[in-house]
Amino acid sequence: MKEIPEIPLVMQATTMEAEREIGFKWADASVGRRSKIGGKPDLVQDGCRQVCKSCGSEMTFYAQIDSVGDEVCLADVGMVYVFVCFDCFTSESFVQSA
Repeated sequence: MKEIPEIPLVMQATTMEAEREIGFKWADASVGRRSKIGGKPDLVQDGCRQVCKSCGSEMTFYAQIDSVGDEVCLADVGMVYVFVCFDCFTSESFVQSA
């Protein structure tokens, strides 16, 4: 299984509308800043090995995308996790929250 080096993603609003959506009034300061490509997933719940449904190969963790703010929140400040199979280029994603 290929491992991608960790590359943090920095959220930056490009419009005033987007700026109003970013941030939490009630969540820990780290929430909204956990998006990244590669490395190891920071799973909110227990994880399991991701196996490609197309070819059976172990999938590579590709990225995690954090909740944005109080109004654009994935369940209870959750994240989307994306895995990719580098053998057949199939992807799979799921959401976990606290």
